[in-house]
Amino acid sequence: MSLRGTVTVVTGGSTGIGRAVVEKLAVQGGAVVYCTHDQATLDAEADARWETVFGTVADVRSAHDMSRVMDEAVRRYGGLDGLVCCAGIQTYGTVEDTTEADWHYVLDTNLTGMFLAAKYAVPRLRERGGGAIVTISSVQGLTPAERVLGYSVSKAGIDALTRSMAVDHAVDRIRVNSVAPGPVDTPLVRAAGTPPTRPNPHPGQVPPGSPRARMASADEIADVVLFLLDGTSSYLTGATIRADGGMHVNQSDVLLVQP
Repeated sequence: MSLRGTVTVVTGGSTGIGRAVVEKLAVQGGAVVYCTHDQATLDAEADARWETVFGTVADVRSAHDMSRVMDEAVRRYGGLDGLVCCAGIQTYGTVEDTTEADWHYVLDTNLTGMFLAAKYAVPRLRERGGGAIVTISSVQGLTPAERVLGYSVSKAGIDALTRSMAVDHAVDRIRVNSVAPGPVDTPLVRAAGTPPTRPNPHPGQVPPGSPRARMASADEIADVVLFLLDGTSSYLTGATIRADGGMHVNQSDVLLVQP
């Protein structure tokens, strides 16, 4: 890959997919500024092995904070070549039992947070003659499970945001793509737990979570992200890469109309 000497901002870069992206970029010889939502997380994940990795506390829902993070990348490392938006949360609920507070919280964090990060990254990328933006969406934005209303809507919005930015900023030589993972073994997934679901209506088929199925590792998703940042993906923009282990082509329960 040709990421040596590049400068990338990673939101949500202290844990999970974001942390894997930060470490892989550093190994490739890139400089990284990442942000996390609290000091405790930042301190727990601080790694002194790389002089070109800097972490800071920032709220992706804050325009001021996102502007500050982009400025920090330019101040420390001389410019900005890439943005990876990993910060996100998950909530469970239907349209009936999702509270307005939860609705706004998940949309503000997952979708508006990426809008604000990109808003302040694009001028910096343009100054460098272009670059790449990668957003983390989800297979839930394409084929939602039960009781993930706010989360799936936010992730579908991320894919739409990605496509719109790809169109708007092609003239700036900025490529914009999203990665839609299936289940990934991260703190977010472990903390969210599993919502109640209906029994498997097809006993002869392998249900999710069986020994023949597995979650992705954060490293596996990070590899896709690095590909989209790198020049070897130079003809890809406006795409959503489904890194979901084939989930979208192997639905065992798709008939929703009740008898």
